[in-house]
Amino acid sequence: MAGHFEATPGGGAAVALDEVEIAILRSLAVQLLELIGPGDEPADGEDPLAALFAEGPSEPPTDPALARLFPEAYGDEDSELRAASAEFRRFTENDLRTRKRDDALTVVRTLDALPSGAEGAVLALSADECRNWLGALNDLRLTIGTRLDVSDEDEGGEGSLYRLPDSDPRKPMVMAYLWLGALQETLVETLMP
Repeated sequence: MAGHFEATPGGGAAVALDEVEIAILRSLAVQLLELIGPGDEPADGEDPLAALFAEGPSEPPTDPALARLFPEAYGDEDSELRAASAEFRRFTENDLRTRKRDDALTVVRTLDALPSGAEGAVLALSADECRNWLGALNDLRLTIGTRLDVSDEDEGGEGSLYRLPDSDPRKPMVMAYLWLGALQETLVETLMP
């Protein structure tokens, strides 16, 4: 089980993680939460239903990683499509941010629930937690890939990511990106019928 997810009864999955892997995953999830930003919780005395009808932003994020996590719905080739994208974003981005935040929080909470020890632990996830983890792993890879300027040819195994010298300052993030991809792939495989 070391290094990859395996299916568990009830539609869940489990993976053995050492202390370093746990720390890296937790740190990346916390950084993702910081990037996504805080949620809009109703203030005391405020109608919680009002939050359901709150409008979100109509402009795309300027940060390239956030723009990748919250892309334009219809592109931006002409003014009609830009207007339609703005309208779509206004009514969907808050919910999408909430889902991405919930996914990352699930990663942090499940890792925090593990017993601490020098050898690490086995992380066992329920079926619902697996879906949250898949979302968070995808968001982490999108974010890191954007920061690294990953292209399709880099993904193919012969790309430049696999040939970076150890002295390249991007090497640790590239290794994290590739490791997250392997985790994501094995988690998807465990959930396949």
